[in-house]
Amino acid sequence: RLGSVSSTARNWYCVERSITKSTFIKSNLIPVLFRSSTMNRLVVRSVLSRCLINNGRNFNMLQSPELAAAVVSNLRLYSQTQTVIDRDHDFGSFRWRRMMSSAAEPASKAPSVKQKEAGAEKKEGGGQVVPSSYWGISRSKVTREDGTEWPWNCFMPWDSYQSDLSIDLSKHHVPKNFVDRFAFRTVKLMRIPTDLFFKRRYGCRAMMLETVAAVPGMVGGMLLHLRSLRKFQQSGGWIKALLEEAENERMHLMTMVELVQPKWYERFLVLTVQGIFFNLFFVVYILSPKLAHRIVGYLEEEAIHSYTEFLKDIESGAIENVAAPAIAIDYWRLPKNSTLKDVITVIRADEAHHRDVNHFASDIHFQGKELREAPAPIGYH
Repeated sequence: RLGSVSSTARNWYCVERSITKSTFIKSNLIPVLFRSSTMNRLVVRSVLSRCLINNGRNFNMLQSPELAAAVVSNLRLYSQTQTVIDRDHDFGSFRWRRMMSSAAEPASKAPSVKQKEAGAEKKEGGGQVVPSSYWGISRSKVTREDGTEWPWNCFMPWDSYQSDLSIDLSKHHVPKNFVDRFAFRTVKLMRIPTDLFFKRRYGCRAMMLETVAAVPGMVGGMLLHLRSLRKFQQSGGWIKALLEEAENERMHLMTMVELVQPKWYERFLVLTVQGIFFNLFFVVYILSPKLAHRIVGYLEEEAIHSYTEFLKDIESGAIENVAAPAIAIDYWRLPKNSTLKDVITVIRADEAHHRDVNHFASDIHFQGKELREAPAPIGYH
């Protein structure tokens, strides 16, 4: 009945038939047989599997239930213990042994491992879920100078600064040529609808102003960045300087939002004005960077004027001098008891610095030079 089965299998079959009920077989012979060569083990398993699967219809090898139980028990034990050993030697053998084993899968991983694989882990002493450090990106504990925890993610303590309030606010670039006059009149024309819409509501006016003022630095920095990549040239630090300006203007806006709650139509106006101004300024900067920087310089002069009027209304009592927002205190390193007047004062000083930077950039272009040929005012707020 064995047909073409090898002589090794036939010998094993004869031994099993002759001493079926022997305790020696059940306790000693089976392990010995399983310690034979790899070929013997494969043949033995093939014979046993056919016998067990076909319920003895094709073979009458295991006439003793006790022997069958012993063989199957040893087979399972051997399959489980040898799975890891043979994994590196024979992939097919590994698959066969796993299929023959009816043992349960290995114990599940520890809960902490599952949490890390899921991408989340819990803070000690609390139930808040924080991102896993699997990617190596985890925020270290940041504190203020007084030891309290730093609450902001949008900027860090090393990004904060004390504004230079000694800057001259009365500086004005007198138009000298056609480009200057065009830029000056364009800005004056833009102020007319702003005055008609906001009038003396300087909180909402400042919000609109900062929405527009944060665009030029981003556009200029982006185009200089692309130019640097395209021409394989350094920017002289101007990319960083212009992006710092955009970030500073954005922080002005974040501060004003804490003080003013814009209405729905004001939000819609911001969306419209920002979309139009971004695209127009993008085109202007590509065509004439000196015109673009001159326009921004005059815009900052108008911003200084608007914030000066804002301070006058605070001093007169027309606008309540409320406590300064926490974000402004940390960003400008203001005293804890600072007020709205202090915040507007430092914002106005920032606008004066931006005025100087953009008029300086425009002057560089008027001299026929590129920005990278002049030192960039990095950190000049």
